[in-house]
Amino acid sequence: MSKSKKGDSFSRRKFVGTTLASTAGFTIVPSFAVSGLGHKAPSDKLNIAGIGVGGMGFRNLKEMETENIVGLCDVDFKYSDRVFKHYPKAKTYKDFRKMYDEMGNSIDAVVVATADHTHAITTAQAMAMGKHAFLQKPLTHTVYESRLLTRLADKHKVATSMGNQGSSEEGVSLMAEWIANGEIGEVTKVEAFTDRPIWPQGLQRPKGSQDVPSSLDWDLFIGPAPMRPYNEIYTPWNWRGWWDFGTGALGDMACHILHPVFVGLELGYPISAQGSSTLLMTDCAPNAEKVSLIFPERKSARGGATLPEVEVVWYDGGLQPDKPAGWPDGKDMNNQGGGVIFHGSKDTLVCGCYGRDPWLISGRTPNAPKFRRRIDTSHEQDWIRACKESPENRVETASPFSEAGPFNEMVVMGVLAVRLQGLNKKLEWDGKNMQFTNIKGDETIKIIKEDNFSIHDGHPTFERIYTDPINAKEFAAELIKHKYRDGWDLPEMPS
Repeated sequence: MSKSKKGDSFSRRKFVGTTLASTAGFTIVPSFAVSGLGHKAPSDKLNIAGIGVGGMGFRNLKEMETENIVGLCDVDFKYSDRVFKHYPKAKTYKDFRKMYDEMGNSIDAVVVATADHTHAITTAQAMAMGKHAFLQKPLTHTVYESRLLTRLADKHKVATSMGNQGSSEEGVSLMAEWIANGEIGEVTKVEAFTDRPIWPQGLQRPKGSQDVPSSLDWDLFIGPAPMRPYNEIYTPWNWRGWWDFGTGALGDMACHILHPVFVGLELGYPISAQGSSTLLMTDCAPNAEKVSLIFPERKSARGGATLPEVEVVWYDGGLQPDKPAGWPDGKDMNNQGGGVIFHGSKDTLVCGCYGRDPWLISGRTPNAPKFRRRIDTSHEQDWIRACKESPENRVETASPFSEAGPFNEMVVMGVLAVRLQGLNKKLEWDGKNMQFTNIKGDETIKIIKEDNFSIHDGHPTFERIYTDPINAKEFAAELIKHKYRDGWDLPEMPS
C-alpha cells in the first residue's frame, strides 16, 4: 500500500540533514487503482516498519497486526530476537537508515520505540519521506526536537500519534468536559506525581569499559549522543535514567499523567520554571524531583473565556503533594502509578495515571455536555484509521503531534528546570523563541561528577568532585537543542 516518491532513498551517506520532498498523505482508493505498484491500497492494509522493537515497540506492534508488519529494526538483536521470531516475514535491520534506504518505497508508516534520544532523528526522517508516524513517549528528548516534529507533521500532512494511550481513554475526555463546564470553577494550581523511577537513578557514571555484546551495535545505540564506553548498566531498559539517553521519571511518566492537565486547561508554553531534587549528578537523573511550571492567562478556544494563570507542580521518586481538604481517610493517592489534583475555586478534581478514574472531592458526579470524540478501539488502531484517511478528510488521533509536540515541550521543560537548578533562581522562559531570558552570558554552573563516602577509624569522610565551571547560557542552549554527533543530523526546521 506504500506511496513513496520514487527515488526517495535515504542511504546513510545521503542521510545527513536531508529533507525530502514527499507526497502528503493518502487518499482512499480502490485496490486495483494501485495494483501496478505491487502493494495494497490505503483502504486495505498498511505496510508498517517498527524501530526499537525489543520492549514497548513490540507491544505496540501487537496492536497493529491487522496490518502488514514488513520491517523490524533494533540495535540489539538478542533483546529483539523474540520479536523477529514473532514476525518471521519481516526484514530485520540494526540501522534504521539502511532500512529507510532499502525499504523506503515499500513502507507506509513507522512505529518508533527507541531510547528517548533517538526518537526525533528516526521519526523526523520518516515524516520527511512521507511516512505516517507512531512515536512512543516522551515524544522527544529536547524542546527543539518537539518543535521540529510538530512542524514536520504539519508540512508533510502525515497521520501521527504519541504513545500516551490514556489520551484515547474516557477519563481525559470527562475531565476536559467537566472543567470546560465550570464544574470545579477556576483552576490556579495543579499538583501531579508518579511513583517512578523503578529503574536505577542517582548514579555516578561508571568508570572503565566492558566488552560490547556481539548482539548489540553500540555505535548505533549511542546514535546522535556523545560517544562513551559501553557498560551493561545503560541498556536495555535502564537507559531512561541516563541524561544522554533518557529523561528520567519525569519524561517517562509525565506524558501520561500531565496530559489531562495540558488538554483540560488548554495550556501552551510556560513562562517560568524551577526545579529541585535529590543529589543531582552530571550523567544520571536524580532519585526524586520537584518541578514548578507557571502558565499565563490565556483565552479558551471553547467560548473565549479568560483562563487564569496556573501553577503546575510535579513530584516524583516517591514524593507526593499534601492531601487536599476533604480527602477520604485511608485512600491511597497513587492510582496505577501516579495521580493529579486540580485545585478549583468550587471543587477539587482528582484522577489517576493516564487520566483514569476521575472524581470530585465533593462527591458530586457531573453531567457535563460531551464535546470530545470517543475512541472505541485501541490507541494504535485509531492511529491506523487516521493513516488511511486523506489529509483533507482526516480526523486527528487523540494525541497528534500538533498537540503532543507542544505538550512534550512542557514535559522536557521540567527536565531543564531540574538540570539548571544550580542557578538558584526561577527561570523565565520565552516559548516562541525557545530560550531562557534571565540567564546571563557570564553565569556559570557546577555539577557533581562523583559523590564518595568512606569511613576510616570510625570517622566519616565525604568527597564530592564537581565539574569545572560551565557557562550556564551555553549549557542551557545545548539542553534545548542538542549538537548531534558527527554523521547524525535532523532535517531543517520548517518555517
